[in-house]
Amino acid sequence: MIHTILFLILTVLSVFALAVLLIMTVYCAIIVRMKKISPKHLIRLKKTMIFFVVTMILNAALITLSQLTVSTPRIVDENGNTPKNSIAELRELELNGRKQWISLRGWDKNAPVLLFLAGGPGGTQMAAVRHELAELEKHFVVVNWDQPGSGKSYYAEKTKSITSQTYIQDGYALTEYLKERFSQEKIYLMGESWGSALGIFLAHKYPDSYHALIGTGQMIDFVETERMDYAKAMEIAQSKGDTALIERLIANGEPPYYGDDVTWKSAVYLNYLSAYMANNPEIRNPGYNTFRDIGSSEYGLLDKINFFRGIVNTFNHVYQQLYTIDMRTDYTKLDVPVYFFLGRYDVNAPTVLVEEYMQVLDAPDKKIVWFEHSGHSPWINEQEKFVKEVLSCFLENKVEE
Repeated sequence: MIHTILFLILTVLSVFALAVLLIMTVYCAIIVRMKKISPKHLIRLKKTMIFFVVTMILNAALITLSQLTVSTPRIVDENGNTPKNSIAELRELELNGRKQWISLRGWDKNAPVLLFLAGGPGGTQMAAVRHELAELEKHFVVVNWDQPGSGKSYYAEKTKSITSQTYIQDGYALTEYLKERFSQEKIYLMGESWGSALGIFLAHKYPDSYHALIGTGQMIDFVETERMDYAKAMEIAQSKGDTALIERLIANGEPPYYGDDVTWKSAVYLNYLSAYMANNPEIRNPGYNTFRDIGSSEYGLLDKINFFRGIVNTFNHVYQQLYTIDMRTDYTKLDVPVYFFLGRYDVNAPTVLVEEYMQVLDAPDKKIVWFEHSGHSPWINEQEKFVKEVLSCFLENKVEE
């Protein structure tokens, strides 16, 4: 599907460029006949037009080539050899009629399957997870999914048509594909930020498909989270005398926000809080390596553009649909074990809300695992401990099913 789209883009741009060249050639001929331009200037104009056309065609070809040559690196051991039964694939699937991309990586394709649900909505962490959690690939087939409206799956559905149900439906379809392909009755779920909420939605609706769920940077009540984030940013800004930030927060008003500028208004306090966490000396390895991630081989040039379009456009459309959700009242019973991996210094997704959720949650097993040197992303901040705790919750202490 993506190859067809890119071929059409290249064809359309080529036809457009040639049409421009033809029109300009005719225009120049008319101008010359009217004696309004000298032959010398005409030659210069023609060269400019040719350069313009060739540049357009080359750019289109470069974009197409970059999209056709995407890949995920092979699995290698310490000696640079690829384990015989390993898997490293970048694959396009059709889920409920929507074309979407996943990566599948593991040292042993017979290992348990772990589906990672990225944050957002609209975010892609396909490359980030490969870089940060490579150790998990020794124990699981780690699957990363670019959800509709994000990264490589940006065109899976029109942005205005995406709802939370879109993600639930396609997440389940992907789960069924993975179960069938790897001959497993159930898989493991891990969700980060928005993905932690999606994980709860899936585990709640389809408990028989999942062994257990880990939520990190756990989202509980979307409206309350935004209000608390806004208040925290205001508190920090006031303590630092950051007048400019205070004025911007006041001008935007207290969330929740609606309309076409949700992303930009939310970014005022979310980016401020992210910077605050990044400067906290107690938090290790504090931030995303965005340039490394976006430069990774999984993304072609078009994907790199959509990396940011998803964060802006998809987030703006979908996030305001989530304001009515509160896990403490809507998802109090889950029929799968649930583990919350929380950063002690997370000021993005307030951990107090997770603690309140734990008080009302009925699940076969539940636990909060604290990361004392982490903010919103323990899987990045404390990778070694994160992997160890994943293995402890998922493999070493299996709950009887």
